[in-house]
This record gives sequence, structure tokens and C-alpha cells, in this order.
Amino acid sequence: MLGTVEIAGVLGMLPHRYPMLLVDRVDRIVPARSARGLKGVTVNEPFFQGHFPRRPIMAGVLIIEALAQTGGALAEASMGEAAKSKLLYFMAIENAKFCAPVEPGCLLELYISVAATRGRVWKFEARAEVDGRVCTEAQFTAKIADPPASD
Repeated sequence: MLGTVEIAGVLGMLPHRYPMLLVDRVDRIVPARSARGLKGVTVNEPFFQGHFPRRPIMAGVLIIEALAQTGGALAEASMGEAAKSKLLYFMAIENAKFCAPVEPGCLLELYISVAATRGRVWKFEARAEVDGRVCTEAQFTAKIADPPASD
């Protein structure tokens, strides 16, 4: 098991930056098995301006993205140097369920476990919780690949 990865380490593991970086910390990393990420949800998030102005709720697609970023950190921690300068691309999202809203002030706990791997393709089981209550569940498949060539 690896120790806690604070924000500086997360920035080293993931290519995402503000406003798309949706993981503040990753802890409980068991390489090739599981990880837990954390996202402090604040009213200052830019998406709350439009979703929704009178009742801010974190969009489900952003919760799925936060789960995927946690999966990316797990894959990077598991693969080490082989994952450096690579990107994690969604291939499939299955059985997504949104059970409860995520609002400003919540601490979003992002649980990822590896269901299968085959080369650079990873299948994850994912769930997000707030205060011990499941708010989102999904399975997703992602591929670790080189970023597109820049022209």
C-alpha cells in the first residue's frame, strides 16, 4: 500500500489542471487493486454558476470524471514509469447510477477498484460517497495511451 498523495503529487500523476482537476488527494492506494480519492466540493467551482444557480448540484458527468481521475492515479501508481506522459481515455461507461445529489460543502469520497486489466486497458468498479452514503456508482473501461501528436 502506498501512502497518501497530496495535491502536489496528484498534479504529478494526472495531466488535468484547473478547472478540470477534480481530485484533491488520493490515499489508500493498493497498486493494481484499489484507491480512494477525495474531492472537497466548494461553491466556488465554476460549474455551479450554471448547474444550477439557485440550487447548486455537481453534475453527474463530473462525478464520473472525478472517479476516472482517481482511476488514472491508481493506474499511474500501478504502472510506474510505463505510465509517464500517457493519458487515460474512456472507452466505456456502464451501469452509471446517480443516487443522491452532491452539493457545495460535501467531501466527495471516490472509491475505485480494478475489475480487470489487459495490457493498457483497465476496467474499474467505481463508487462515490458523501458521509457514507453512495451518491454515484458506475463501471468504466479506460485505455492508457500516448497523447495525440501536436501539430
